Amino acid sequence: MTATIGYLGPKGTFTKLAVDKTFNGEAKHSFSTIPACIDAVNKDEIDIGVVPLENAIEGTVQLTVDYLVHQVRLPIMAEIVVPIQQHLLVHPNFKGELSDIKEIHSHSHAIAQCHQYIHQYLPNATIHFTSSTGKAAELISKRDEPVAAIGNQLAANIYHLNTLQNNIHDFPNNHTRFIVLSKQKEMVKIKHPIQSEKTTLLITLPSDFAGALHQVLSAFAWRKMNLSKIESRPMKTGLGNYFFIIDVNQPYDDVLFPGVKGELEALGCQVTVLGTYPVYQLDKL
Repeated sequence: MTATIGYLGPKGTFTKLAVDKTFNGEAKHSFSTIPACIDAVNKDEIDIGVVPLENAIEGTVQLTVDYLVHQVRLPIMAEIVVPIQQHLLVHPNFKGELSDIKEIHSHSHAIAQCHQYIHQYLPNATIHFTSSTGKAAELISKRDEPVAAIGNQLAANIYHLNTLQNNIHDFPNNHTRFIVLSKQKEMVKIKHPIQSEKTTLLITLPSDFAGALHQVLSAFAWRKMNLSKIESRPMKTGLGNYFFIIDVNQPYDDVLFPGVKGELEALGCQVTVLGTYPVYQLDKL
């Protein structure tokens, strides 16, 4: 049975690139927003959803985390780490200089990843935010004007844009983590070797008390469980109320994780496993 895969679109986004590089000939559908893609998986309209979770430069994609925690709980089945290369794209009829660019269009994360470049070379250009880098490329393809998009080479190819400047991101080691969401583990078939395995936990505290985070981390520390990420997010129930997202660099087992869960629940915490899954790393695009 062939899976149907949804991704943050339109064509030309880094999410689409991640999907193309890691899956085979499955049917693929684009969605204009992250919540729309997640909702489609939840409603069984598609089998798999792929959405961005974190960028090495800009940090967590908060919309993804908050929607999974507060709106739709879907298990994380895999993680795909993709190198990000941002280019300055223009309409094929543009013949001017870099200084002629009056507007820059892209997703807010892409803009932030290229902040120093824009500050140095395009300080007078007006910034316009779009729902994705692919959408920005699509808009620029319809405007024969001195405007530009920030996006990837896939977007340039799809929308027949010229690359005015390559690799304009501020830091070379720029990667984005994408998560694969699905209700059916057997539907997720990725054509790359597994690099590592990870478990993501959602931990809520009974109240804000002194030493709370220390007690939570101690449950992992004395068991020698390596954590790769700890992040707090507001519960949206009032100021000072937070939950923690913790990534543990090992798969869920029947000894250590139940021990952590029991210890934290004894403190009054709630522990939810958001996923235990393989990690796939793409070395190049």
